[in-house]
Amino acid sequence: MSDVKVKPGSIPRQHMPEQKPADRVKNFDEVLFGFDEETAVLEASRCLQCKNAPCKAGCPARVLIPEFIDLIRNRKFLDAAKKLKETNSLPAVCGRVCPQETQCETPCVLSKKFEPVSIGKLEMFAADFERKMRALPEPVSVPKNGHSVGIVGGGPAGIACAGDLIRMGYDVIVYEALHQIGGVLVYGIPEFRLSNDTVDYEVENLKKLGVVFRTNTPVGLVISMEELLAKHDALFVGTGAGLPQFLSIDGENLNGVYSANEYLTRVNLMSAYLFPEADTPVIRHKRMAVLGGGNVAMDACRTALRLGAEAVYCIYRRTEVEMPARVEEVHHAKEEGVIFKLLRAPIAIVDNGNGFVGGIKTQEMVLGEPDEKGRRKPVPVEGSYETFEVDGVVVAIGNNPNPLIARSTPEIQTNKWGNIIVDEKHMTAMPGVFAGGDISRGAATVILAIGDGKDAATSMDAYIKQKKQ
Repeated sequence: MSDVKVKPGSIPRQHMPEQKPADRVKNFDEVLFGFDEETAVLEASRCLQCKNAPCKAGCPARVLIPEFIDLIRNRKFLDAAKKLKETNSLPAVCGRVCPQETQCETPCVLSKKFEPVSIGKLEMFAADFERKMRALPEPVSVPKNGHSVGIVGGGPAGIACAGDLIRMGYDVIVYEALHQIGGVLVYGIPEFRLSNDTVDYEVENLKKLGVVFRTNTPVGLVISMEELLAKHDALFVGTGAGLPQFLSIDGENLNGVYSANEYLTRVNLMSAYLFPEADTPVIRHKRMAVLGGGNVAMDACRTALRLGAEAVYCIYRRTEVEMPARVEEVHHAKEEGVIFKLLRAPIAIVDNGNGFVGGIKTQEMVLGEPDEKGRRKPVPVEGSYETFEVDGVVVAIGNNPNPLIARSTPEIQTNKWGNIIVDEKHMTAMPGVFAGGDISRGAATVILAIGDGKDAATSMDAYIKQKKQ
C-alpha cells in the first residue's frame, strides 16, 4: 500500500458532480456524473488505510475496501477495478445503489470526527473507468472441475452466485424468466439512478468469463426444478420479491392505479419513457400520488416527474426520520420537486365518475409507541382527513416473494410470508437446492442479495465436493 500519509481531516470529503434538478427532471440520464481522475485521487487520499479496516465488516460483498482505494490513490485505476471484482461481480451497480452510508461508511474511522471516505462513489469511479476503457476481464485461470450448477433468476443474488462459481471452475447456467438479465436492477431501478447499459456491461463480462445466460425461461413453467436438478449438481434460487403488495382500500381497482412493479417495469425495462420509439405506452399523468416511503417510492415519484407530472405527492404514514429510503434519494426527490405529505395514511382512492382515479383520501396520523421492530407505530387522528386531487396512484408499500418456484415445487418449504426457508448455509428443504436474496430474506437491498449469492456459492461448492467424495 502507499506510504503517503495525509493528516486526517485535512482534505474535505469530495462532492460528486450531478445534473442540476431543473435539467434532470426533463431526462432519464443518470443524475450523477461521476468523479474525474483528480477528484477520485483526492478523495482516495483521505483514506487512513486502517490496519483493522472496520469498513470491511460493513460490506456484505466483502469488498477489499482499503486495497482498492489505495490503488486509486496511486492512480492504478484498472487495478482498482480488478481488485473490486475479486469479491464483487457488480461494482458499478453497488457504487450507485448500495446504502453505503449505513454500511461501509458508518464504521469508517474518519467519521468519528470528520465525514467518512466516500467509499461508494470511489467504487463507482473505478468500475466506470474500467467500462470507459472497455478493459476485458481477467480470464478464469481455475481449470474446469467437471461439475455444473444452475442459477434460477438473473437478479443481483443470482449474478453474484454465478460470478463466484464460474471462478471456482464450475459450468454455470443462469435461467431468467424475463428477456433481459438483471432482475430488479433493470426492471425496478430507473435509468437516472442506474442505467441498463451499466448492468449490461457487468453481465457481458460474466459471459466472457463463461457464464451462460438463458432468458425467457421461467422455471416452474417451461421447466421444473426437478428437471434442472437432473441437469446440474446443485441449484441456486434467486427469484426475488416481485409480487406487489396492495392496501386493500376502496378504489384500488380504478384505472390509473399501479403497483410500483408495474409502473417501473413498464418505464424501465420496457422503455415506455421513449414512446413512441419504444412499443410500450404509458399514461403521462398530470398529478400523481405515490404511496410509501422507501427507495422504490422515491424511484416512482421521480419517474412520474420525468414523465411530465405537474405535481407528485409522496404520501407516507410516518415522518421523514422513519423513511426507509436512502437519505440521498429523499434529498434528490426534494430537489426535483416531489411534495412530501407525511403522517398521512391513504384510506381510499376516489373515483372521478368515469372509472378513473380522481383523488386520494388520507387520514392524519401521529406516532405512538414503538412496534415489534422498534419503529413508532402510526396512530390515526380521529376525524382528521385530507383529500388530494390526483389522476394516478402508484402503490409502493413493498413486495412479496415470487411464488412460482414454491407453488411448482412442493418439496421447497416456505414461511407464512412465502419466503423460501433456508438453513445457515442457504440450503432449502430440497437437497441440492440453495436460495438467497429477497426470495428467502424478504424485500431488502441489492448488496444483501449479493452477499447471499456469494455465501450460497461457497456452500454449494462445499456441498458438491462432499457429495462427490
